[in-house]
Amino acid sequence: MLRLALLSSILLAACETSTKSPTTDSSAGSATPVVANGHDWIRFNVDEGRSGVFTPSTGITADSLASMRRQQVSLDGTVDASPIYLHDVVVNAAHHDVFFVTTTYGKTIAVDANDGSILWEFTPPNYSQWAGSYRVTTATPVADPDRSAIYAASPDGHIQKLAVADGRARWSTAITLLPTREKIASALNFSRGHVIAVTGGYIGDAPPYQGHVVLLDAGTGSLSRVWNSLCSDRPGLIDPSSCSSSGSAIWGRAGAVVDSATGRILVATGNATWDGRTNWGDAVLALDASASQLVANYTPTNTETLNSTDADIGSTSPVFLDASHVLQGGKDGSLRVLDLQSLGGTSSHRGGESQSVSTPSGSALFTAPAVWRQPDAVWIFAADNGGTAAWTYRNGSLTKAWSASTAGTSPVVAGGMLFVYDPSGTLRAFDPTTGKSLGQLSAGGGHWNSPIVVDRRIALPQGNANSHTTNGTLNIWRLP
Repeated sequence: MLRLALLSSILLAACETSTKSPTTDSSAGSATPVVANGHDWIRFNVDEGRSGVFTPSTGITADSLASMRRQQVSLDGTVDASPIYLHDVVVNAAHHDVFFVTTTYGKTIAVDANDGSILWEFTPPNYSQWAGSYRVTTATPVADPDRSAIYAASPDGHIQKLAVADGRARWSTAITLLPTREKIASALNFSRGHVIAVTGGYIGDAPPYQGHVVLLDAGTGSLSRVWNSLCSDRPGLIDPSSCSSSGSAIWGRAGAVVDSATGRILVATGNATWDGRTNWGDAVLALDASASQLVANYTPTNTETLNSTDADIGSTSPVFLDASHVLQGGKDGSLRVLDLQSLGGTSSHRGGESQSVSTPSGSALFTAPAVWRQPDAVWIFAADNGGTAAWTYRNGSLTKAWSASTAGTSPVVAGGMLFVYDPSGTLRAFDPTTGKSLGQLSAGGGHWNSPIVVDRRIALPQGNANSHTTNGTLNIWRLP
């Protein structure tokens, strides 16, 4: 089945790329050379463990934040996700610092970070068949560590490898047999030579669909492994209607989270049947590095209630606290500390969380927490629709440090500051340890969008996938 799916999905010649002159709706930045000794931001929330912490110097301070100048770059689509960034790469035979974004209808666009010009634009084959419809993706792309290619999703259920140099597709592979039902909502990841992608369902949870984890060979695009969270005894891509259960979406912002030390892959699933054998709805699941074996698992004791009340814990993705503990949020307004050692093995585990605390405002969590490791403690930052909060983590336990009544999407720590985008239209900066406001920048409204802060610049898309528009804006702030 894998071979058949692969043969039907390789579409090397069926892509469209174009190069455009700058399209901006506010004053453009001046043309400047690439940043000397720059840094890359190659995926959602920085690293394969999705820490959300960028440790290199950004060149931006609390004092200089207010002096940053905004450029609004017009895009052929809404980016309801995060940008990624590569510094000093060759595009169209010249050196550029580049932001890469994927729109809700699957266009992937390379934007010059210095002047906002569109360097290239990839349009998936048959784009017109779904543009403007319910079929969207909110997946952040990921760059290959060798900096020659990026990997991006599209609503036809494909992942494509695009050349940084010109945006042309090197391969394109389907990760679902039913893209009209199975959605690629979560950010892509990259680990040990593989692109990692996950699937969920569209708004309304219309069956049939199953959440699954897919590993793609980065060189060839071949399907190395598929692990299904429903009918998990069946390997490979399956016809969703052939499984007796539907749901178990993997749709948290971070998607698959990888332990860099072991290669273990962690995901959280949404509403569906849980039986602790082959059906793993409303669960936190740890797979080995090859995604072939379940090595730890957890579901709350009230899993049936969560399922029946649409309070799934899979609204967010797990995040690593230390070598054996992870933090898992959920729609029920809880943050759970889980010990993977006590939840390990082949048997199923119902309940057994080490600790449970409230989300920042007690409301559902749809965002990815950030984990900032300091010598004296590990700091955790999370934001929901009603608040932003910080905890310290020591010896398996969380302690509340501060909170603010400002909403936010997925927080990031960069240059020693905490950045949180309020989707009502404000990007805020905080002192991570005290919660003191360090300044704010005006931006348009949004949804899942989150910023990146790198090389004296901040990039933040605005807009909402649910508006179903085919245009959008990328905000770029630069130091003068």
